Amino acid sequence: MTQAITLESAYATCRAIAKREARNFYYAFVALPEPRRNAICAIYAFMRKADDLSDDESIPREQRLRIIEQWQGAWRSASQTGATQDPVFIAVRDATQRFNIPLSLLDELIAGTTSDLKTNPGDGPDTYATFADLYQYCYLVASVVGLVCIRIFGYTDPAAEKLAEETGIAFQLTNILRDVAEDAERGRVYLPLEDLAAHHVTLNSLLHRAKRTPPSADERTLLAGIGKRAASYYASAAKLLPLIDRESRPAMWVLVSIYHALLRRIERANYDVFTERASVPTAQKVTILAAGMARMAVERLST
Repeated sequence: MTQAITLESAYATCRAIAKREARNFYYAFVALPEPRRNAICAIYAFMRKADDLSDDESIPREQRLRIIEQWQGAWRSASQTGATQDPVFIAVRDATQRFNIPLSLLDELIAGTTSDLKTNPGDGPDTYATFADLYQYCYLVASVVGLVCIRIFGYTDPAAEKLAEETGIAFQLTNILRDVAEDAERGRVYLPLEDLAAHHVTLNSLLHRAKRTPPSADERTLLAGIGKRAASYYASAAKLLPLIDRESRPAMWVLVSIYHALLRRIERANYDVFTERASVPTAQKVTILAAGMARMAVERLST
């Protein structure tokens, strides 16, 4: 007989996944009180599984979509009945109940991970015509995560929801800038086609450029425009911070600080994201985390 997986063991599995895979996110998770940290790690592990299923390029798109649909069906059954041996499902089910997370948000999260599979399923590159189209993509892959996270962080002012949405946009635009070269190699250009045209940059110049070739002046201007949009959305993160529960604010501050630092590194490189992939050094992340932990101590003393 198969031994039932305990809730404690399920959360331990999710924490291990987050520690191994989350990179920027995990530094923020550490600054959360344990129940909230467990829930965030569970959601991350759920999202990681969906991403991995979607990104396995050894499997044709249509087959990946079927696999994800089957996985989503298994999750829906587990969420309703609790009958599952999947540790991630066990932890996520508890987290959604504990923190009143609508299951519809998890459906949107899965929709975000599969959106690349449903865009231009033929031989052409994956592209977005307008910034409005790109915003919808960013909403599904990043803002939805933010809307889940603030339910775990805790808030009462409904204004927090729009601010969390826009904070997710800031994060995803930062990711898009960092990954321009890598995405192009995979046949994906997330920079809106209307922006490429406005800055006289062709799709082919991004998709078929020589590796480690610095950007042209027009490409730098194009990327700087995306950077300015991202910077404007980080203003929403600053407004969101005081709206979430005090004990969660240090974690939110750590996460925003790391992502904003990544954008600033791209800016300081004059938007050269082709010769070297931008990243925030581990030492800087640790420094930000230490400041976040100090903030957590202050918040606890003040409550």
